[in-house]
Amino acid sequence: MKSRFVSMLVLACLAAGALQAQNTPSPALLVLAKQDRSLAIVDPSTLKVVTRIPAGPDPHEVVSSPDGKLAFISNYGFGAYHTISVVDLVTQKPLYRINLGVLWGPHGLAFAGGELYFTAEVNKVIGRYNPSTRRIDWILGTGQNRTHMVMVSKSLNRIFTSNVNSGAISIIEKTKAPGEPPPGAPARGPGPPLGAPIPNWNETVIETGIGTEGFDVSPDGKELWAAAAQKGTVAIIDLSANKLVQTLQANLRGANRVKFTSDGKYVFVSCLRGEGGDLAVFDAHSRELIKRMHLGHGAAGILMQPGGSRAYVSCSPDNYVAVIDLKTLQVVGHIYPGRGPDGLAWAVRQ
Repeated sequence: MKSRFVSMLVLACLAAGALQAQNTPSPALLVLAKQDRSLAIVDPSTLKVVTRIPAGPDPHEVVSSPDGKLAFISNYGFGAYHTISVVDLVTQKPLYRINLGVLWGPHGLAFAGGELYFTAEVNKVIGRYNPSTRRIDWILGTGQNRTHMVMVSKSLNRIFTSNVNSGAISIIEKTKAPGEPPPGAPARGPGPPLGAPIPNWNETVIETGIGTEGFDVSPDGKELWAAAAQKGTVAIIDLSANKLVQTLQANLRGANRVKFTSDGKYVFVSCLRGEGGDLAVFDAHSRELIKRMHLGHGAAGILMQPGGSRAYVSCSPDNYVAVIDLKTLQVVGHIYPGRGPDGLAWAVRQ
């Protein structure tokens, strides 16, 4: 009897250890597998998938909440869907879908000021969702076709979007309206009370080429680089003047995403068509192409590791994520999250 009890205790301990080993790591690498409609949680230290969680229909982009406990996933469908799926990264379960009502085709996602910003392509708008109240509390129109990706400055006074079919980048800046409360005044909520001035938002639209999807802002905030898929060019915008200063004839047809390394040294541009190299690496200062890397049959989402040692590139047609050493610019591993990997994000538990 004692022997049997000991055996059962050992098995219980082993089972508990196995469950513990499957807990969501921090940081965790989040990878969307579009064709599987799933979110893979990956341990970046082992490059192994911890678990896969349902992510709703046609998941394209993912972002984690600031505390690293939730993942928000856009259900895109080229305008066929109007939901954002929410996943609990701690319990590793899907929670609910945010119904966006009449806002269709959500795609780009960004967390800023504790709220979730998203694009809705069909409606040509940027929306903002408050996770605390579970309400959309702000919407702003861009007037551009297929407003796709979005970034928000830390000050919350600048928003950047790419507009695919308009072939442009929008720079949207908040200006102080006459009579607006001074800095440091108590917040008045998402909407001004009756009679209060409404903040102004000024939009600068800069033509960058048809098919502009991926873009990124340099770590010092001075430049924005955007890639245009149709002609394979890369546009460089001076953000102090909101002006296009150079267009690189990079021959990157099918250009999909753009990402600076955390030190601002390199700019990565992925190409989904896989023509002449799936990934192009530029020197951010000289603006010279320094390397083309053939990763498979096309590349999409790009993510830099916190600390700057590695880059992760989704190779959608090949069903893996390529892991690139940023010192050697060589592929050092692969992750297999499921079919059609694309959107990537980090979740760091606070």
